[in-house]
Amino acid sequence: MLDRITVSPEIHFGKPCVAGTRITVQSVLELLKEGLPFENIIEDYYPELTVEDIQACIMYAIALVAAEDVHVRAVAT
Repeated sequence: MLDRITVSPEIHFGKPCVAGTRITVQSVLELLKEGLPFENIIEDYYPELTVEDIQACIMYAIALVAAEDVHVRAVAT
């Protein structure tokens, strides 16, 4: 499903987008953060998207967090 997300330096300065569109993953995630259902995002904002495209945006974000290196520093007590 992550093949639905592409990164190209020619589109939005390399920000990840839904394949075949100029719709950024960030734009979709911001609408989800506002509580919009998938159907409203498609009907009201991006009719060219599918439910699978929106799910791919979520999966992309999860993959980024999962791959992130976390460095925890001990705090003296």
